[in-house]
Amino acid sequence: MPIAIQIRSIVFFLVLTVMQSCDTQTPVTAEDPTNLVVVITQSENDPGLVSIEAVAENTVEYRLHIDDSEQSEAINTTGLFEYTFIESGAYLVDVRAYGSSGRFIKVSRQVLIDLGDGVPVDSGYFSPLTYDNYDLVWNDEFDGIEIDESNWVFEVGTGCPNCGWGNNELQYYLKENAWIEEDVLVIEARNESFQGSGYTSARIKTQGKYTFRYGRVDIRALLPGGQGIWPALWMLGENISSIGWPACGEIDIMEMIGGSGRENEVHGTLHWDNGGHVFTGDSYTLGRGVFADEYHVFSIEWDPSSIRWFVNNTLFHEIDITASHMSEFQENYFFIFNVAVGGNWPGSPDGTTRFPQQLKVDYIRVFQ
Repeated sequence: MPIAIQIRSIVFFLVLTVMQSCDTQTPVTAEDPTNLVVVITQSENDPGLVSIEAVAENTVEYRLHIDDSEQSEAINTTGLFEYTFIESGAYLVDVRAYGSSGRFIKVSRQVLIDLGDGVPVDSGYFSPLTYDNYDLVWNDEFDGIEIDESNWVFEVGTGCPNCGWGNNELQYYLKENAWIEEDVLVIEARNESFQGSGYTSARIKTQGKYTFRYGRVDIRALLPGGQGIWPALWMLGENISSIGWPACGEIDIMEMIGGSGRENEVHGTLHWDNGGHVFTGDSYTLGRGVFADEYHVFSIEWDPSSIRWFVNNTLFHEIDITASHMSEFQENYFFIFNVAVGGNWPGSPDGTTRFPQQLKVDYIRVFQ
């Protein structure tokens, strides 16, 4: 992924953030560098432009690296650099100070770049507000200034004692990682440590607020991407608190497993108990592009006989639910929206994964 278009020495300007030395190398000789301090500044006029000032003792040369690359982006003797990013994301800025001995010490810091280059909410598919033989009975258009807690509950933590939410996931869910922005629900996964977890994200649900049985559900959303990123729009049986999972049943309206070659495909699945956990489902693959390119509408139609899955109103799977061992799917369900990081299915993030990643939901509508 190309990320730089301009590098040059600069005259240092407004300091926004002071970085402390993270030197872990003990000098061996008097020719080794010591006491490296790095200051990183983001331009107020150009959000992609950062300035870097590095100062160390016994230093003959400074080198700038981006994202742990062993190839230096720039080399000078002043420690002053300017670097322009052309895509939003989280990047690792690595500054190395070399002594005349040839040994170096370094400081590495993450920089968040937001160029305002996100996908516009009016791009992609829209579903209708009305359907023949259906009435709109519940919806959230996310057009307020904050998440409506009369509709949604925030889940916080790692799922313990069922740690990792039953899938060995790596994130810690926080309320702060979900918000309303320009009439869109945003759920953000971040590469940050919290309470022993290496990542944070958010998970919201309507449990105790809204449940339903039978009807059509439309959810218009823009999906994130990246190895190890796992967005989901799904449902659990209302009686999970009394009978547990999978006896309560699970209806996955949409799951996407981030990673190269997988981000053009979403999955619709049922989980239930038939003398043990069983599941069945199918997937839908885009004809071109990936689900992060524009908004799509993920839907199910559910009646006493079957559940049908749609993407942009194109049917891609149907399951008969009349069997006696599938009685879970004749009960009430609540909604869950989340972005998991890592886990049994997607695997962990790697060096290709850009953070933060956002799931954006324009609306959810329930028709009966």
